[in-house]
Amino acid sequence: MIAIIRIRGSTGIKPGIEKTAELLNLNRINHMVLYTESPSINGMLQIAKDYITWGEIDTDTLELLLKNRILLKGRKKIDEEKLKEFGFSSYREMAEALNENKITIKSLNSLIPVIRLNPPKGGYEAIQKPFKQQGSAGYRGNEINALIKKMITAGIDLNGKNQN
Repeated sequence: MIAIIRIRGSTGIKPGIEKTAELLNLNRINHMVLYTESPSINGMLQIAKDYITWGEIDTDTLELLLKNRILLKGRKKIDEEKLKEFGFSSYREMAEALNENKITIKSLNSLIPVIRLNPPKGGYEAIQKPFKQQGSAGYRGNEINALIKKMITAGIDLNGKNQN
C-alpha cells in the first residue's frame, strides 16, 4: 500500500496535473490518500510528481492513522464498536489487512477516503525540489512514514499553547 500526500497548492499548476491530482482525490495541501500500487496509479504519480510525495506505508504508521486520523462519514473517529462491525478485533489487525491488500479503504464504504493531516512539525524541506535532492517532492520510499508521523499530531494551536 502506498501513501500519497499533496505538498503544493494549485497556483500556477498545469491543467493536466491539476486533473491528475483531482483523480487521486488530492484537492488540498496536506491531504493524504492510500492506494494499492498499480501501473495506472504509478503513471498518475509520475504526472503529478512535482506536487505530491509518496512512498510505502508500514503497518505501525497505518495503525497510528487508524487511531488518530482516518474518519468515518459524519467526521467521527473509528471506535471499538465500528472495528467489530468491520470484522476486526484491533486497530493493528485492521492495519495489517489494509497493508496486505486483503481489504481496501473503498471497500469499507463508511470510511472517508481522504485523510486530512496537519502540516509537518518542523516544516517541509523544500517543496520545489525532489526528495533525492534534499527536497520534499516525489518518491521517498519508506521515509514517508517519518513524514506522516510528523503530520499526525498537531503542533501548536491557534492560542499559542502546545498540544503535544
